[in-house]
Amino acid sequence: MTRPRVAVVGAGWAGLAAAVELVHSCDVTVFEAGRMPGGRARAVEVDGVTFDNGQHILIGAYRECLRMMRVVGIDPDKAFRRLPLQWWQADGVAMRCPPLPAPLHLAAGLATATGLSWRDKFALARALSKLKKENWRVDDKLTVAGWLETLGQPSRLIDTFWRPLVLSGMNTPLARASMATCAAMLRDSLGGSRQDGELLLPRVDLSSLFPTPALNWLAGQGAAIRLGQRIERIDARQGGVSVDGEAFDAVVMAVAPYHAVRLTDEEPWHALIKRWRFEPIYTVYLQFARAPRLPSAITGLAHGTADWLFDKGALTGEPGWVAAVVSAAGELAELPHDEVAARVLADMHRVDAGLGQALQSCVIAEKRATFAAEPGLARPDVRLGIQYAYLAGDWMHPDYPATLEGAVQSGVTAARALIDDLGVTDER
Repeated sequence: MTRPRVAVVGAGWAGLAAAVELVHSCDVTVFEAGRMPGGRARAVEVDGVTFDNGQHILIGAYRECLRMMRVVGIDPDKAFRRLPLQWWQADGVAMRCPPLPAPLHLAAGLATATGLSWRDKFALARALSKLKKENWRVDDKLTVAGWLETLGQPSRLIDTFWRPLVLSGMNTPLARASMATCAAMLRDSLGGSRQDGELLLPRVDLSSLFPTPALNWLAGQGAAIRLGQRIERIDARQGGVSVDGEAFDAVVMAVAPYHAVRLTDEEPWHALIKRWRFEPIYTVYLQFARAPRLPSAITGLAHGTADWLFDKGALTGEPGWVAAVVSAAGELAELPHDEVAARVLADMHRVDAGLGQALQSCVIAEKRATFAAEPGLARPDVRLGIQYAYLAGDWMHPDYPATLEGAVQSGVTAARALIDDLGVTDER
């Protein structure tokens, strides 16, 4: 039987996952508009220095990400620094969960946490218990802010736990963030096993974590790789699809939603996407003459421009470098990058007063980093109106906000739907 010819448009994490899943049963061609794979989670070079386009924390529950890494030759035990579930803020809450079975690890961590009153601790425990009792399901019309108000969550708890949690996990302000999506995120972290909630902090840059090894592995499996080739049109043709006039039996569109709508003629799902909003993420890199004194390799700020500070020296062996992440950073859009860097430098001086001035800095602004995870956000179906055309991307996961795990799961889902529809078999 002739192997079907399949195009994967987009070499981000979703597209690469789809290609890896397809390559043993199809002849795969990967198209990528850029010169590097990885999409919005990759390394970039600025003035001869390599930076990550954002900072990503994985958790133990991200099983598809970890499986895909192993397939392409990455050992997660070497690629990540694994930490127990913890929450360290320089100006707020400090919590570390001990190595006990779930949910005892969380109960013990909360009981010994500093920066929260016992009233705050009981309120948080009550909220999590309510979610668990309701099987982590919440009315999709509710915002996080609205749900917290109905539970009477204390303002300090909201300020030091709920707000930074939602901003970092969903990149959406509390007043607009979907509580149903937040509940799904909590289900697979705080609500899972102790290992599910463990933090996986990359020891290597994001490109080395998966995109570059995946692309090299795919090439070794015989996939065709076409970097620097932007696709303009995907159309139906008899028995398959046309990708910029080139005939394929099927296609996986693994691109951002605002790119997906321009590739095909008007479809019902286009109207859904056009109503979506998007949120920026700013990542500010600062290098100092000495290693900063941070409470943890990843340190939060309850009251600062930056939400989280990553000690790159401790994580990736880059001496003196700190990466500061500002989520849902729309208020920074009108500021020059020098001013943004100055604000984060002031944050660093509040944490480590003797740190001195930065030797160099870099600000990376991703203006449409993620979709806003708002209530009632209907996700399109994996199968398009065009026969043998499929959608993938972090925005396609039915439950999650924009995450690497959501992207990888969506790529695998699209690939398996394609394989089922074409009736092909895995040749491994």
